[in-house]
Amino acid sequence: MLLAIDTSAGTSVAVVDRDRGVLASRDSADTRGHAEIIGTYIAECLAEAGVAVSELSGVVAGMGPGPFTGLRVGIAAARTFAFGAGKPVIPVVSHDAIALGLTEPTLITTDARRREVYWSLYAAPDSLGLPVRESGPALAKPAELLTPQGYARLDALTVSAAQLGLLAEAMYVHGRPFASSEALYLRSPDVTLSAGPKRVS
Repeated sequence: MLLAIDTSAGTSVAVVDRDRGVLASRDSADTRGHAEIIGTYIAECLAEAGVAVSELSGVVAGMGPGPFTGLRVGIAAARTFAFGAGKPVIPVVSHDAIALGLTEPTLITTDARRREVYWSLYAAPDSLGLPVRESGPALAKPAELLTPQGYARLDALTVSAAQLGLLAEAMYVHGRPFASSEALYLRSPDVTLSAGPKRVS
């Protein structure tokens, strides 16, 4: 049984079970205010699912791609919760969760702000129904991103933590490797620290 968290687009939290499916989920398409609602969503999902923290096998973190400010909230929440619960963090690429259940080659995009999009290209799913990512995630201007011939296009507004958790369960069962523990920001944060202390005159 897994708690799954993704803030690469809106805010999404879910509790999933390998056999029983999605036990509880909360979703908001709002691309701001992740920090204000994520704790409430986690508590509500666990309560609705009737799951004690000790029953969880791990915490799934959507690793993006996503904007720095929003994405880090979900990853930090997943890591903090997992540390407190003594459970492992399971990193999964957020676009892979969107691709779960698709039946044809597809170009997936999500909003990257600054008039750009994140994109990933997927072949048809494998024999187990798991996503096959051919390239990406990467960053592009919408006008420069062309859908290859023979591919559908899906411009996703949100990423479902329920899908993220179900994908993690399937990957574990079939021995597929999880994502890197590094977040897929794909560009520098909007605010950076200065190189040194400012001179006072």
